Amino acid sequence: MKPSSKISDKFDFVVFICVTLLSAIGLVAIYSATYTHPTAYGNFNKQLFSGVVAIIFFFIAYFISYKTYRFFALPIYILSILSLTSVIFIGKTVYGAKSWVSLGPIGFQPSEFAKIGLILFLANYLTKKRKNPNSLSDLIKISVIVFVPVGLILMQPDMGTAIVYLIIATIMVFWSGMDLFLLFVLISPIVVIFASLLGVAAFIIAMFLVIGILFYFKKNIFINVSVVVLNFSAAYLMDYIIHFLKPHQQKRIETFVNPAADPLGAGYNVMQTKVAIGSGGIFGKGFLHGNQTQLRFIPEQWTDFIFCVIGEEFGFIGSIITISLFIILFIKLVSIATHSKNIFGSTIVVGILALLFTHFAINIGMNIGLTPVIGLPLPFLSYGGSSLIVNMTLIGIALNFYKNRREQI
Repeated sequence: MKPSSKISDKFDFVVFICVTLLSAIGLVAIYSATYTHPTAYGNFNKQLFSGVVAIIFFFIAYFISYKTYRFFALPIYILSILSLTSVIFIGKTVYGAKSWVSLGPIGFQPSEFAKIGLILFLANYLTKKRKNPNSLSDLIKISVIVFVPVGLILMQPDMGTAIVYLIIATIMVFWSGMDLFLLFVLISPIVVIFASLLGVAAFIIAMFLVIGILFYFKKNIFINVSVVVLNFSAAYLMDYIIHFLKPHQQKRIETFVNPAADPLGAGYNVMQTKVAIGSGGIFGKGFLHGNQTQLRFIPEQWTDFIFCVIGEEFGFIGSIITISLFIILFIKLVSIATHSKNIFGSTIVVGILALLFTHFAINIGMNIGLTPVIGLPLPFLSYGGSSLIVNMTLIGIALNFYKNRREQI
């Protein structure tokens, strides 16, 4: 096919407009949540500055040669590991996790920037010599690539970010040809553990679901029994695993199961976010007029709970517009990954999609009480320069491969 001379053939405006609008909505919400706050009133200006820096990184990522990403995949991954290791020695503890590093007046989270390293290097490994993710030897090598940064992040400890890394890697490996049954074996224990937290009835339903799916795959009896035992064991061991978690992590699980058990403690944020979103109604209370937001019922609302500011002040309409922008963005990224002849680029775009979707799903779930509170920001909206710069850089990389989607490397 002859390349088109239209600029839309080189630059996906829909993706760019989506992320720009989401960033703008985030700025509006951050302003509302902080402009009268005694210590956080400067966060709007900081986020605006980070937005300008993020745009610069976006265009750098978009304009450099797409071949650069494969060439620098290993060095960036090694740099990511070194930066995560440095956190152990010179890291600063914020919100219970030793995950920040300060360079003079600038502070950043290496675990955010290491996402770029993981996505590039894993895509490079999976596609350079067409690895077979179903073979034991390749699966072990892939596990080493993934679990080195995950292990360092768990040492901080930052369980939420570690979960994101694992989901990114699983989806990228599946995209590269992992057998569907193998994916099921890896994911089903997680689903069963999640269900077991909700009670006996949910656990039994989850186990019946696992058995039903095993009938679909039509494996031999030995494999079927092994998978069932694996899932039973995973749920059984969960009780012991919980004892090894930090007290605040145990509280988060307890609060997820029953937010009303500690309404003034661990369950306070979740209950207040529900009140904020529910009180917004169809059209919201108006900009700077949300009671929950302006009276600071929700601590640090401009970070992980920014979505409830939108829900309260802009109502159902504002929430739907925000969610719709995300869905359009995800559909466009799926389209770029699907239509790209560049397997390396396609795998990278899938990794970016997995990262953004995981943050989106868990964060929105946290705000409406459907997922545990594990400290994940909402991409492009939550306050945080590291997250915004990394996300915009990744979008720049995705559009770079959109521009070169007809190239094969």
